[in-house]
Amino acid sequence: MLFNLDKCKVTHLWFNNPYVDYFIYAIQIQEVHEEKDLGVIVSDDLKWDKQCVAVVKKLTNYLA
Repeated sequence: MLFNLDKCKVTHLWFNNPYVDYFIYAIQIQEVHEEKDLGVIVSDDLKWDKQCVAVVKKLTNYLA
């Protein structure tokens, strides 16, 4: 199975984590501050704010 570098991303969690550039096959992996995985938004500060806003927005659109 081949590794898909386009779908690979790195998130530096929390505050004291050193921001290091990661490479696979001499290609730098994209750094993101938040990513949606299995329907859950995970941010680098591990706060739930964006997930809660997204769920309320989805529910509001559903009920309207």
